[in-house]
Amino acid sequence: METKITQLLNIKYPIIQAPMFLVSNVAMVTEAMKGGIAGCIPALNYRTLEELKAAIKELKANKVIGGSFGFNLIVNKSNIKYKEQLRVLCEEGCDFIITSLGSPEETINQAHKVGIKVFCDVTDLRFAKKVESLGADAAIAVNNQAGGHRGNLSPEELTNQLSKALTIPVISAGGVGCKADIDKMLSYGAEGVSVGSPFIASFEAGVTEEYKQACVDYGEKDIVMTERISGTPCTVINTPYVQKIGTKQTWLETVLNKNKKLKKWVKMVRFSIGMKAAENAATKATYKTVWVAGPSIEYTKEILPTIEIVKNLTH
Repeated sequence: METKITQLLNIKYPIIQAPMFLVSNVAMVTEAMKGGIAGCIPALNYRTLEELKAAIKELKANKVIGGSFGFNLIVNKSNIKYKEQLRVLCEEGCDFIITSLGSPEETINQAHKVGIKVFCDVTDLRFAKKVESLGADAAIAVNNQAGGHRGNLSPEELTNQLSKALTIPVISAGGVGCKADIDKMLSYGAEGVSVGSPFIASFEAGVTEEYKQACVDYGEKDIVMTERISGTPCTVINTPYVQKIGTKQTWLETVLNKNKKLKKWVKMVRFSIGMKAAENAATKATYKTVWVAGPSIEYTKEILPTIEIVKNLTH
């Protein structure tokens, strides 16, 4: 399965274990690397810069030939920790950074100075061309099958568009739950895939057993879009609690979002509240639970070690 991404990251299989808020951790990524793929953790999973530094040091010590690790940065103004997180990543070192929700220009400039590759989340051709012009090493095509915050285009349409128009590699994100899905994405022109939801139900994932079991018990038909977490549409499992609270913004949020002066602040507040709700859902078993996941949990039939999930995706 050699592609431009396996060459770029020196990995056996063209797979990135996608960064998932509060789910991804050092243990997951270590096992992913042992399986011959790349793993990524959101920098926001660490409350302090010291914790982030410790994670980088541990991953460096655990790194194996054929594996690769990186971190995800939210690069817009809602993340007040962004600049310091970028500084730590560049000082301590990692194989790659994935940027989300903003301009990657500063990240690309700083990371390239120290030999770190930068992959950028994109949902359309216009932004993909923009990140290519800024020097991104690859574009991550976030399609409408992705878990969490997703794009609007199908995997085939988005991947086809980007692979034909860009000179940098395209990594397809969303809709991958088995090897046949990976083969399909590569046939559309992708050089690799980003896979998240199948790894939620792993032994190593840092979430409750209830969250993991939900990914086993529910399937593709149970995934719905909600605006109640971050203010931006996000895919979640349609549990009884989600059905109770609904998936639309409150009337007050809708009114405030129409005010240009207040819109940015409303989004920041909603983002903060939503991240706290996601943290509670991931780490506490309560009846008020909103579990983020994508339709690829359809293939999740049991809770397994990460290394076994990698095998299921590659064989």
